[in-house]
Parts: sequence; C-alpha cells; structure tokens
Amino acid sequence: METETATNWLSDDEQCAWRTYLDVNRMLTYQLEKDLQPFGLTNNDYEILVNLSESTDKRMRMSDLAAATLQSKSRLSHQITRMENAGLVRRENCESDRRGLYAVLTEQGTDTMEKVAPHHVASVRRHFIDLLSSEALADLRESLGPVAEHLRGHRGKI
Repeated sequence: METETATNWLSDDEQCAWRTYLDVNRMLTYQLEKDLQPFGLTNNDYEILVNLSESTDKRMRMSDLAAATLQSKSRLSHQITRMENAGLVRRENCESDRRGLYAVLTEQGTDTMEKVAPHHVASVRRHFIDLLSSEALADLRESLGPVAEHLRGHRGKI
C-alpha cells in the first residue's frame, strides 16, 4: 500500500526559475539545431561527430556512444545508418567481441567537423556565452554542477 504524502509544490520563485530554465533549454536547442541545418546536420549528428572526433582513434563502441549521447542502442543504430549513408561515419566489427561494433569517424566526417565546428561555436557564443558575464557563467557552472552530478549518478536508472 502506498503512503500518501503531501505534494511539495514549487514556490513562485522556484516555478519561475524552473520555467525559465525549460524555456532557455528548448529555445537554445532549437536555435543551435537551426544553425546546423545549412550543413545538413542535426544536434544529434553533431554530438556524435564530437564524441567520435574526441575519442581515441576517432572510434567508439556503439554501446559506449549510445551511453555518451543518452540514446537507446536502437535509435543510435538508425542514426548511424543515416550518417553512414552521408559518408560521415562507418561501422567496424570489434575484434575482441564478435557482437560488438565500433562507430568510426570517416575522413569526410573529420572534414565536416573541421568545417562546422567554428560555425557551431560561433552560434553557441552568439546565443548563450556572449549574453552572460563571466560571473554569471561561473554562477551557472556552480549552480548546475550539483544537478549534473546528481543526474550522472542516475543515468543507468533512467
């Protein structure tokens, strides 16, 4: 039998902070995606390219890439197929595990990252970083750090 507990409703200030965060997250994600469209990329595509470009030998096991991008293995597999068709990545078998696969950044994928990254960084600056003071950015890191740590601890449970 479940015990009933009183709902701890958000105060007006908490509600305002929460809704402001949701609005900024949604609108910023939309704008960054819009700014990637001329390059034929989505935010998810770009995140995968970043992960692969920053990994050893520009490759990651598909299961690790799914975890890093918070995607199901099935969804990632479909996305990698689309990115393979665009020539950005390829799949390779994992020699140590016959069932395992790697996603590998291709030369075209590397060239795409080199071309797109400066535009993406400019977009992040224009729509986020440059709108905040260095103090506000420090406060943001300090404020959101505990939330990020908490959620990292729950990733396997989500």
